[in-house]
Amino acid sequence: MSTNYAERVIPPGGIASGPNESPVSAASWPAIFAGAFTAAGTSLILIELGTGIGLATISPWPHSGASATTFTILTAIWFIVVQWLSSLLGGYMTGRLRTKWVGTHTHEVFFRDTANGLVTWALATVIGVGVLASVVGSITGKGVQVASTVAAGAAQGTAGSIGDSGTSYDLDRLLRPASTERDPSRDTRAEVARILAQGVSSGELPADDRDYLTKLVAVRAGISEADAQKRVDEAIEAEKAAALKARQAADAARKAGVMTSIFMALSMLIGAFIAAASAALGGRLRDLHP
Repeated sequence: MSTNYAERVIPPGGIASGPNESPVSAASWPAIFAGAFTAAGTSLILIELGTGIGLATISPWPHSGASATTFTILTAIWFIVVQWLSSLLGGYMTGRLRTKWVGTHTHEVFFRDTANGLVTWALATVIGVGVLASVVGSITGKGVQVASTVAAGAAQGTAGSIGDSGTSYDLDRLLRPASTERDPSRDTRAEVARILAQGVSSGELPADDRDYLTKLVAVRAGISEADAQKRVDEAIEAEKAAALKARQAADAARKAGVMTSIFMALSMLIGAFIAAASAALGGRLRDLHP
């Protein structure tokens, strides 16, 4: 009758030999699960500790606390520390808790320990991916999203609450009066804001829009057209500077997110190596002290 492994055979000497392959898997799953949950629990503790420390370093007051760049760098470094320490502890627990393999070559024992440590790291990563993703996302993804929203809003106009975009601007041009005399029924502030927003978005304010703004400012402010022209130029430059600053902030947040993702990937690879090596060390100590 055949079995799942090699049958026992009777050699010429008459002494029965055992099966040449064990039916038991080389993966010590109880030890792997124990090490994985240990690593995941350690990650949670360290993440909570890092969150508390990080909140202590920032401040809502201006010119106080760590800057955004410093906070991002410290966050990336802390996540590397979390990955390495949790991998070290989880892999070591896996090596120490597995049962002793009797009659197995030392090279095979070393391979099994390192493989079990790697599987422990992978399982712990899967268990903790939700926590890590939420924390990293809140620091990088949301920062990029907020900065991008600010940049988009600045490109559409930073003066007042502007809910209309190109369509309202086109309507303003269509209904633009021939005279710029004061008319209490006209909402010139919103119109001016849309004109400036369109100029910043397109990169240049058309000549007819510039002349219209100059005459409108001169009438509304009661100043000469030369002074009005100076005000219009200053307003345009201020809008462009605000849009440029917002785009720079968005680009800095994007770069910070890229660097954080790269460092996280590298730290995870190193964490996998640490888990495998610590499992081999734990297994060796386990065999030395049965």
